[in-house]
Amino acid sequence: MNLSERVRQALACPCCGASLESGGERLYCVGATCGKSFPIVRGVPILINSSCSTFDLSSYTENDDRSEQTSSWRERVLRIIPRLSMNIAAKENYRRFRDRLVRANSHALVLIIGGARAGEGMEELLGDERIEFVEADVALLGKTRVVCDAHGLPFASDTFDGVIIQAVLEYVLDPARCVSEIYRVLKADGQVYSEAPFMQQVHGGKYDFTRFTLLGHRMLFRRFTEVSSGACCGPGMALAFSVQSFLLSFTARPALRNAIKVIARCSLFWLKYFDWYLARRTAALDAASGTYFLGTKTPRELSNRELVRLYRGGVRADHMPLKRGVHA
Repeated sequence: MNLSERVRQALACPCCGASLESGGERLYCVGATCGKSFPIVRGVPILINSSCSTFDLSSYTENDDRSEQTSSWRERVLRIIPRLSMNIAAKENYRRFRDRLVRANSHALVLIIGGARAGEGMEELLGDERIEFVEADVALLGKTRVVCDAHGLPFASDTFDGVIIQAVLEYVLDPARCVSEIYRVLKADGQVYSEAPFMQQVHGGKYDFTRFTLLGHRMLFRRFTEVSSGACCGPGMALAFSVQSFLLSFTARPALRNAIKVIARCSLFWLKYFDWYLARRTAALDAASGTYFLGTKTPRELSNRELVRLYRGGVRADHMPLKRGVHA
């Protein structure tokens, strides 16, 4: 396995939480009543609890020869034309995340959930030799070093100095449970950085479930002290994707949809540049395409009243609006 000794020692059974021991091409749970074992495929441990995950161990072992496919002509074309998306906050947020980590620990250990591919703005962080990264993903592709489901992270409690979960929470069935797992594997005063979509259409097909307002994003991390939060992708990007999605609604034919995406990207990309101005304005938080949260693990949980007082946006929220037939 391409894992350091301290990470190997921290691996835990995703079914019962007990330690794992190596035996050839498998890892075995040492729990007295568990008895589960997990395959190692191409040097990557597959640590998934098949009994409660949407993913199954057999899908990895039966396709041992899987690899990333060479990009199609469509993907190559899309790489050279303008994009509709733009993250205006990630680079600076990762600098803050890094600085807080290395200030507390000169050899920090960081878990990246959804780390098969480097996230937007992450390049500078990944190049820092003071930090050891463990890239975890459900996909056995790219940079993945541990295959796991975020609903049951296969690591001992209090293992990591930091956790990154960028553009992943929309794809999980139970975001609160995943954040609870993040809290568990973080050390005291550990750092978390999260990005999640708000004003975005479905882009993950059958694995796309949830969207979050800024306050909803904060609610997920209510057991963390906030360092900063805000929009990472603004209303301009949200508008561009909305127009593209409107046009895509007219057809389900792949060829036509690909053509629409090319046309939309070439004609609407300029809308995202408004976000350099808009996304930093309070009123724009109500229409942001995506939001971020940077925080520190704390033993105290934010109360509901404290949570609603944290609202930032353009809507007057002195009183909850009441509609006929709806009771507060």
